[in-house]
Amino acid sequence: MTEHVHTNTSLWKSTLAARPESGPDPHAEQRERLRTSYTELRRKAAVLLEENARSMPDFTVHDISHVDALWETADLVCGDTVTLNPAEAYVLGCAFVLHDAAMGSAAYGTTVPEALGEKRWRDLVSLAYYEREGCWPERGELDDPPAEITEACVATAIRETHAEQAKRLVDQPWPSSAGNEIHLIDEVQLREWYGPLIGDLAASHWWPVDRLAREFRHSIGSLPWQPSEWIIEPLKLACILRLADATQVDSRRAPSFLFSLRRPRGVSREHWRFQEHISRPYRNGDRVTYSSLRPFPPQDAASWWLALEYLRGIDRELKAVDALLHDLGRDRLAARAVAGVDSPERFAELFRVQGWRPIDATVKVSDIPSLVGTLGGRQLYGDEPEVALRELIQNAQDAVLARQTLQPDFPLGRVEIRLTETDGDWCLEVRDYGTGMDEETLVHGLLDFGTSGWSSTSVRNRLPGLADGGFRPSGRFGIGFFSVFLLGDEVELITRRYDASLADARRLTFDGPSHRPLLTPVPGQGWVPEGTTVRVKLAKSPYASDGLFNRTDDERLAQLVRRLVLENAVPIHTWELGASDPGILPPFSLASGSPEEVFDRLYPPQATNGRAGEEKFRLQMRDDFVNRATEVRDDKGQRVGLAMLWSSMRHQGQRDCPGIVAVNGFLADRSTSFAGYLAGQPSRASRDRAALVAGRDQMRQWVHSQEQRLRNAGLFDDSLQLELAFTLHCASPPLSADIAFALTSQGVLRVSDVHEWAGGRDDVFVTFGWPLTWRTRPPVIDHPLSGERIDLPDDCVIIHQYGPGLPLAEVFPYTANRDPAYEFARDHAKPTWQRHWWRMSDDLYGLFVRTLCDVWSCSLESLLAPLERRDWSDCIHVDESLGPVPGYRFRRPTGA
Repeated sequence: MTEHVHTNTSLWKSTLAARPESGPDPHAEQRERLRTSYTELRRKAAVLLEENARSMPDFTVHDISHVDALWETADLVCGDTVTLNPAEAYVLGCAFVLHDAAMGSAAYGTTVPEALGEKRWRDLVSLAYYEREGCWPERGELDDPPAEITEACVATAIRETHAEQAKRLVDQPWPSSAGNEIHLIDEVQLREWYGPLIGDLAASHWWPVDRLAREFRHSIGSLPWQPSEWIIEPLKLACILRLADATQVDSRRAPSFLFSLRRPRGVSREHWRFQEHISRPYRNGDRVTYSSLRPFPPQDAASWWLALEYLRGIDRELKAVDALLHDLGRDRLAARAVAGVDSPERFAELFRVQGWRPIDATVKVSDIPSLVGTLGGRQLYGDEPEVALRELIQNAQDAVLARQTLQPDFPLGRVEIRLTETDGDWCLEVRDYGTGMDEETLVHGLLDFGTSGWSSTSVRNRLPGLADGGFRPSGRFGIGFFSVFLLGDEVELITRRYDASLADARRLTFDGPSHRPLLTPVPGQGWVPEGTTVRVKLAKSPYASDGLFNRTDDERLAQLVRRLVLENAVPIHTWELGASDPGILPPFSLASGSPEEVFDRLYPPQATNGRAGEEKFRLQMRDDFVNRATEVRDDKGQRVGLAMLWSSMRHQGQRDCPGIVAVNGFLADRSTSFAGYLAGQPSRASRDRAALVAGRDQMRQWVHSQEQRLRNAGLFDDSLQLELAFTLHCASPPLSADIAFALTSQGVLRVSDVHEWAGGRDDVFVTFGWPLTWRTRPPVIDHPLSGERIDLPDDCVIIHQYGPGLPLAEVFPYTANRDPAYEFARDHAKPTWQRHWWRMSDDLYGLFVRTLCDVWSCSLESLLAPLERRDWSDCIHVDESLGPVPGYRFRRPTGA
């Protein structure tokens, strides 16, 4: 590109260029004054733009060559249908220079975090940390984020704020070495008269198209020393700038050698790759046409698709501006669409591919309301109406906590829940006095299915300071609100932002998730409290067998809330039907509660009369828990669990204190593998399954502490050893030699006993169990029908492989400790002994076989290969009424 390519454009020549060949120019002096000012601005800005590239090397070229090229693309989009006078050309040219002049740190006059402000910077770091780590950062992590997060945040901040910062550059002074002030536009009158408009135009390329009509409604007259007809039409200039910038995409923005030097990463690399291919655009009729300089090979397929999506974005811009000008009755620009972007096949004619064929196989959603209807209720959450209440409470608590962050002295920090009945119609209401929502947040936050509002940049920008105040929301997947349709189709939401007037209150009504909601102002002149109220007409009575109370014992709203909310940061008030005063669930923290407090919160006392026996059992369990429960701590030393190992074989039934997995303090899952709680994080949107926050090492430490507690308390008897043997083996193989894991005719068998028990035998039968059944309290083998005790043959052993349930089974998977030396046999088509060993090598059967090899001084092959030759079909007869009992017959090899 030549140094002054802009001076060769039709737009420049017809407006600001000198006219020596066309005879005397009556406005030569005025034209020269504007031309000189622009040329000086361009010279200074070239230095600034070059400095910006140093701080943002991954960005495509935004230097003075891009500015000059905008004069070309302005010619392209204007054609002969729209003309400019010199004053308009000067203002537009200055906006060209400044619109991307803040795409680097140099334009801010200080560091980007300082320019952004501490609150907004912390919000940005918080979002970046959440996106990278999947969790919200601690305060110390906000103060000193990792370098890659800081780098990403600087790039994001510049990208999102460069338009507004460009607006300030008109008046921003830079100190010279002599202490004088340097302005980009030297002439005071031009800077003061045109500066605000230039700044607004420079910023406008980042605005929504509809805003242009509101901001640039009026024309601006000429300066006293200019011809009166030099009237400026800001809307026309804003549209030209917007489209000139959008359409300026070609290989000049991404030179190949510069790509090699800078080596951009991630998405930036793909932008470089496709722009590197693009030739200069031209206009054919009203279509802007792009083409590639060379074909895209398979390794550049991602860049090809990015090019298509990018040019479709340009197409939308062209069409939006054309529609705006048409609707306002203004002169339309010549360029109105992009050629070939309607389909991948047509696009491939202009952007050639080599060695592959583009097929548009992206996921399409033709009926969005129907999708929301499908995923927003039972299809996602199952038939569990209480899930909807959990999600509503979580959203309400987040809103209150956000407001308390922004207004620390806010006095009404609570959530209110009411159940009412009128003429047989039941209604559930959840109200918070939190931040509330404005119309923008309602439409683009709450109703944007799949977008978690608190983690969106737009919401954080509208509520700056949340991260700085330590706000850490619970919401994650952005579809929790739609679970309300589990309760019923008729839903009403009334909201008023905490700092808004009554006139800004809004009402959103639904008639089911698959119908479009209705957004209206709140009718009447009544008082609308700050915050949000959600009301849903229940589809069925809460007392129905599958109603809202189906998992409660006393069918009370307070008990249901206590079941769902295991810890809360704000008080929750519940109004039972017809109650004059609320029940209050006070704030509580699982991470800081004592064992007694945690147990009582997880398993509250029975409020119903006639259950004295159950309460007695609960108190016994409470004593056990206080004595036996140990903490689980994460790698930061924070408590993420307080629990004790136990077995459902001893404690049966729903009221027997099952273990609870809590996600952000709310019930997510239950387990029979432990009592107490373990903190989790949702593994899917319905939150009915959760992965533990603690890692395998932390959980292994907890299992060891539980084993030690049991041993020290004298509770680790044969029965409990049999029940927990496989869990302990999975957590930390191999199983300790003194722990019972099997039964023989002589009683329980420990690993250390195998040497004596098997050493004197040449033949051992290991049964799989069924049709035999076994109990651990006391350890006996039973007949499955009569329940009578069965005496095992003297050479028979039955291994008690009672595995841990979820979530421990996910932390300690059965397959984690298989013998790597035999992994090669995993895909053997036939049941070879090697494949069989690989699959059993990590369980208690594998432990027994290893030990048997040690006792008999033989190899795995000598024990298992004979089983393969017998097609793994061994069995014995224990009782005539049972039939054959399958298992493995191991024989001591000859010479062993």
